[in-house]
Amino acid sequence: MNQAPPAPVVEMRDISISFPGVKALDGVDFRMFPGEVHSLMGENGAGKSTLIKALTGVYGIDAGTITLAGDRVSFSGPAQAQAAGISTVYQEVNLLPNLSVAENIMLGREPRRLGSIGWRAMRRRAAELLAGLNLDIDPGSLLGDHSLAVQQLVAIARAIDVQAKVLILDEPTSSLDADEVAELFRVIRSLKEQGVAILFVSHFLDQVYEICDRLTVLRNGKLVGEYLVDELLRIDLVQKMIGKELTTLDDLEQRARSVVVDDSDAAVFVNAAGLGRRGAINPADLPIAAGEVVGLAGLLGSGRTEFARLLGGIDRADAGELTIGGRPTKLRTPRQAIAHRIAFSSENRRDEGIVGDLTVRDNIVLALQADRGWFRPIPKKRQDELAQSYIQALNIRPGNPDALVRNLSGGNQQKVLLARWLAIAPRLLILDEPTRGIDIGAKAEIQKLVFNLAENGMSVLFISAELEEVLRLSHRIVVLRDRHVVADLENDGLTVDSLLALIADGSVESDEPVRDVAAAASVTAASVTGHTEDPTADHPAPTTADHTEGGRR
Repeated sequence: MNQAPPAPVVEMRDISISFPGVKALDGVDFRMFPGEVHSLMGENGAGKSTLIKALTGVYGIDAGTITLAGDRVSFSGPAQAQAAGISTVYQEVNLLPNLSVAENIMLGREPRRLGSIGWRAMRRRAAELLAGLNLDIDPGSLLGDHSLAVQQLVAIARAIDVQAKVLILDEPTSSLDADEVAELFRVIRSLKEQGVAILFVSHFLDQVYEICDRLTVLRNGKLVGEYLVDELLRIDLVQKMIGKELTTLDDLEQRARSVVVDDSDAAVFVNAAGLGRRGAINPADLPIAAGEVVGLAGLLGSGRTEFARLLGGIDRADAGELTIGGRPTKLRTPRQAIAHRIAFSSENRRDEGIVGDLTVRDNIVLALQADRGWFRPIPKKRQDELAQSYIQALNIRPGNPDALVRNLSGGNQQKVLLARWLAIAPRLLILDEPTRGIDIGAKAEIQKLVFNLAENGMSVLFISAELEEVLRLSHRIVVLRDRHVVADLENDGLTVDSLLALIADGSVESDEPVRDVAAAASVTAASVTGHTEDPTADHPAPTTADHTEGGRR
């Protein structure tokens, strides 16, 4: 006799939530079962974050019901949801690095004895939780002395100390290497065996298919369907998420490979000669021609961002020379870089990019207004024109210039940030991880935008940890390792394997970078893992000439 299937531990039925000007969720159903890993999939703006916030009590619902372990619930906030057994570990670890591992795990729940904290009991309880996850971490050690991966595992130990029935992991692997991801997955499987229902939120399709049992797809605030991972092909998943077939990126890659860039001295816009900064990046050369996309590839800590920050005027070089438009130049501030039409878009979108309490319109015009000076305000009509043109050109959703940026999805926040820099009509656009943590549809739109901008003569310096993305977009690829430039290669016949070989090689034998593919292929490779996502979209690139104050280019 077959056993009846288990009842869902979480069931959300007919959930609807509206914000001014947008219906974020429209009659969505969602369920999770004990001992399963479930993924919530969809483009940025599809409603994933809104659904999670409804489950955890951050948002109230306009319609529908939520049940937990068979009981109908309505949480007034995350603390109440956690007390009921729903814990969340966010992408940015919300712990205190100046406290011990044990103190972080038990923070707010410290055992007491005669009015004082029972330190021995606290360390013992923390050790039990860590041992239950087979984690060899000293409870008395300082949290800040551990890697981000270990800190995330500590956050998980803290989350399950409340007898969690449901554990929500929000982009837990975005900053982890392959070995750290494997350790996290081991912990997830251990929790799964203990009957915990785990919601795994990630944009890495490879990881979703490796760790998840079931997935739910949302699109434009509506339910597309619930599927067993083993029964849904990846190509079908992507089509369900974005609602169209995948052809654009294949065409884009072919176009990139067929373009010949004029890299003569006359065409070079920016030329770094022996540019470096002590402790950040060793002196290196980097010419960038007009209309050229140069990709920077390398592991975290290789010097990619540090090199880009010198070109963007964020940090000052203490070695070498920078030539812009044929003239030697010293960049001491980002404002000086902007004056030379160089725009730098940081990888830290939240802290160094968007201003969450300002509207979409205010964020878009921010750099242009700073360039004009605060005593020459941009007329309101002009601000509206700029905002509307970029909202349409970049497909920013919702298309409301008065919406607060903090209420937008990650992908749409990234588009707003791009719009800000495009509004100043840069000649060099530096993009540091512009597609990290966003869905495949938004990623495709940004990738296509980069290529279209280059076709229109803009230089682009593109940084991404995803080698497939770098190969897809770049005319030339510069490889960094241990703060050295070890190769400068034309993207003609390059493969992920040849790039991995250069990245994995343990030595820099000369100050001269490798300049041919054969040399790249001859380097001994070590094992390095990359992540792949294949998206598509059809949206026009903005015409920067139409949005430039004073006709400057």
